[in-house]
Amino acid sequence: MIYRDFQDLKLSALGMGCMRLPVIGGDDARVDEDAAAEMVDYAMANGVNYYDTAWGYHSGNSELVLGRALARHPRDSFYIADKFPGYDLSNMPKVQEIFEAQLKKCQVDHFDFYLFHNVCEMNIDAYLDPRYGIHDYLMEQKRNGRIRHLGFSCHGNLPVLKRFLEAYGKDMEFCQLQLNYIDWSFQNGREKVALLDSHHIPVWVMEPLRGGRLARLSEAESAPLKEMRPEEPVPAWAFRFLQSIPSVTMILSGMSDMEQLKANVATFAEDKPLNDEETAAIAGIADEMIASSALPCTACRYCTAHCPRHLDIPELIKLYNEHRFTGGGFIAPMVVGTLPEDKRPSACVGCRSCEKVCPQQIKISEMMKDFAERLKA
Repeated sequence: MIYRDFQDLKLSALGMGCMRLPVIGGDDARVDEDAAAEMVDYAMANGVNYYDTAWGYHSGNSELVLGRALARHPRDSFYIADKFPGYDLSNMPKVQEIFEAQLKKCQVDHFDFYLFHNVCEMNIDAYLDPRYGIHDYLMEQKRNGRIRHLGFSCHGNLPVLKRFLEAYGKDMEFCQLQLNYIDWSFQNGREKVALLDSHHIPVWVMEPLRGGRLARLSEAESAPLKEMRPEEPVPAWAFRFLQSIPSVTMILSGMSDMEQLKANVATFAEDKPLNDEETAAIAGIADEMIASSALPCTACRYCTAHCPRHLDIPELIKLYNEHRFTGGGFIAPMVVGTLPEDKRPSACVGCRSCEKVCPQQIKISEMMKDFAERLKA
């Protein structure tokens, strides 16, 4: 196992994400506890010392299962990370209640790492609202030694990340981002990392395989990679890409079975960042994957001046592309849900005025109709 320096700690470069633990009968709430404990034991035996859970994972059972599994190991042999569930606005007044419950569920007296969970368009105002006192409370727990390192995870766009950093950046020790060779460009990953670099905040990575998509490349997609590194499994390329980014300290992988865990442990036995040729190849694959499912909007904004509803068409197309590429997911619905009703895809009247001036000849009205239907599903 390779390790990264973080302040005075040595963290395994691979962390075990506990959002996709093995389950029974396909029921996400019924974690196969014996299988999960076996995976934790194997990870511990092979040098993984970082374990990430959250209030909502596996309908609240991830913390319980992980707590019991780790309780069989010496407390100073692992680092555990948990999060305040601000993705649900009803939790905002409950920071003390939830934090105390999390400590009990995880069977610890302190969290090594603790995060504001999922800073995004939906909750940024509430996270920054002093009435809830979330930042103040978590800073107090840090002063009391019940939180050793405080950070945040972010699914929001760049303006949201900037707002959060302007408010609390001086107190943040790390930031967890969805980062992979698709989202390096698709979700402005490069710009987000650069912004964090300017604040001297290291990067924790979630979704390194884009929900498993980057572990399942087609033969055509993987052919150039196999030519350059015949011995490297396809999923390993996603991890090697991340090993090439100096700011990345921790890479979390949500592993669902022992086979995935063993493969990842083998990958992280050595540090093998990509060279320039390999980086260009992986970027080309990403571009092709995005282009095959994305509408080719260049954000020229000719359309917006002709929209009688004043919709932000380029932004809605960007969200539509994200939703189609992911095959659903929560990011696009989350962002659209923050918009006024008259600024959502369903507000499009189908007049096609925008299409008459679109240089890319995108059928925008059809996209809006399809997007509105997908959001209902």
